[in-house]
Amino acid sequence: MTRCIILLFAIGLVLVGCSSDITNSNNEKNTSVVSGDSSTDSSINTEITPSIEQNVLQDSPVYVAKREGKVIVQDSETAYEMCVKALIDYYKAIWNGSDIKLDTFIENDNLKQYMQIKIQSQYDLHSEFTDSNEVQNLDIGTWEVEYTDDVDGGFLYLKLPVQINKTTGSYGEVTEFLVRNVNGNLVIVDWYTGAKDSYDFLVRGENLTIDNPNIWNESEWVKKSERKQIEFSGSTR
Repeated sequence: MTRCIILLFAIGLVLVGCSSDITNSNNEKNTSVVSGDSSTDSSINTEITPSIEQNVLQDSPVYVAKREGKVIVQDSETAYEMCVKALIDYYKAIWNGSDIKLDTFIENDNLKQYMQIKIQSQYDLHSEFTDSNEVQNLDIGTWEVEYTDDVDGGFLYLKLPVQINKTTGSYGEVTEFLVRNVNGNLVIVDWYTGAKDSYDFLVRGENLTIDNPNIWNESEWVKKSERKQIEFSGSTR
């Protein structure tokens, strides 16, 4: 098993609903750039109008891997863009009530079901505040990516610290992702936010090591996770 760890810097403002390549009404192109050079800072700072944001949300981007049947280190930038878009859509879903197309990011049905229940639970928790305190944008801090080679074509581990800026106030969380190449596309195979008292912290457990890309294929673990979700839903009613 081979591992390669890379530190990347992406310090900047990520506007909710942005994409990496957007054309505005004046035919000017706003491009989000993420650099793999750890010696320089890179930023995402894309401003969009409400009409453009609506078009972006209707798109279903495909995150294509660079090689057939495996992940390589050079997939890191695309994986990062996918994870950032997933976080944007996730926080908009739980705070603003927006739709999220999990099929864009997740192929595994067990993980998809877990995320659907999680999103509904978090939206129900926040719904009384959504009219006056919606998510405006995200700040992405210094992020990490680690490549691991295995018999299934390898996987990427990404760790993204995020500040969620709302109409009033903000808060921070760190989310960890595992990404694989499935049928030529990069997909998220695990997604964990371990902030104290967060949903994953309470349901999956605290201080977990996120390093098993096959965990959502393990039937006993999935059944245990489903039971914990049911227990958590009952305790919050």
